[in-house]
Amino acid sequence: MNFVFFGTPQIATDTLEILKKNGYLPSLIVTAPDKPVGRKQIITPPPVKVWAEKNKIPILQPEKLDSDFKLEIGNCLPCVALAKWGKLEIFIVVAYGKIFPEWLINLPGHGTLNIHYSLLPKYRGAAPVQSAILNGETETGVTIQKMVYKLDAGPIVAQEKIAIGKDEKTPELMERLTKIGSDLLVKILPDYIEGKIKLQEQNHVEATFCKKIVKEDGLIDLNNDGAKNYNKFRAYTSWPRTFFFHNNKRIIITNAVLEDDPFDKVQSKKFTIKKVLPEGKKETLFTNYFQN
Repeated sequence: MNFVFFGTPQIATDTLEILKKNGYLPSLIVTAPDKPVGRKQIITPPPVKVWAEKNKIPILQPEKLDSDFKLEIGNCLPCVALAKWGKLEIFIVVAYGKIFPEWLINLPGHGTLNIHYSLLPKYRGAAPVQSAILNGETETGVTIQKMVYKLDAGPIVAQEKIAIGKDEKTPELMERLTKIGSDLLVKILPDYIEGKIKLQEQNHVEATFCKKIVKEDGLIDLNNDGAKNYNKFRAYTSWPRTFFFHNNKRIIITNAVLEDDPFDKVQSKKFTIKKVLPEGKKETLFTNYFQN
């Protein structure tokens, strides 16, 4: 199968590895440009680029999916045994991070498939996993959609639903969803290419949307509802993390639990902070921080 893979972060690399184990290797990989990382701003390649180089697969790293990229990918494809557009069967997109122009979506003969980590039409957008946890959902899932030129609005090729653990955080849930989505993609690819799968249009009236997360979203009001604060902690545990300010210093919450509150008959649940990381200091017990 001749296909091009679009993806950038580690979850896309995990998907590539599962595809490889099942005999699917892309002819070309498109990923984000290298970028400065950390306090020292060291120029670092995205995980997908590292994987592509290890597996000797040609890569493109466009800044934009514009006319220059159209020319670039057109010149590159003959070099990877895709001499004619008609031989290009499909694009697969996993967490690429850029909006696709319509010409690119419709370029392959069988269109473009995307793995989205929610039960579409719920949680269209950039942060579906974090949003599900943040809103206290008890279930979520993976959707494989055929992309259209509208955000996460394409017809559904396949879906799989799972329960969210009451203490499950974004990294653990994302790891599970990545595996489920990759296995589901491998399972449906042959039938999809052969036209054996009937696509299901989304109910657009039921669509909900989630915005891109910014660092400021991690700010937490310790007087808020305990369950809501705990959900925020679970959702943002890896980034942007949850934090509050004390004496004008940012205090990052590194460990917390939700437990019964015997003194509050209405709320009944208490958000209890166990450990914190004060700005400029080492991680410490929450109680120790206020004693110092």
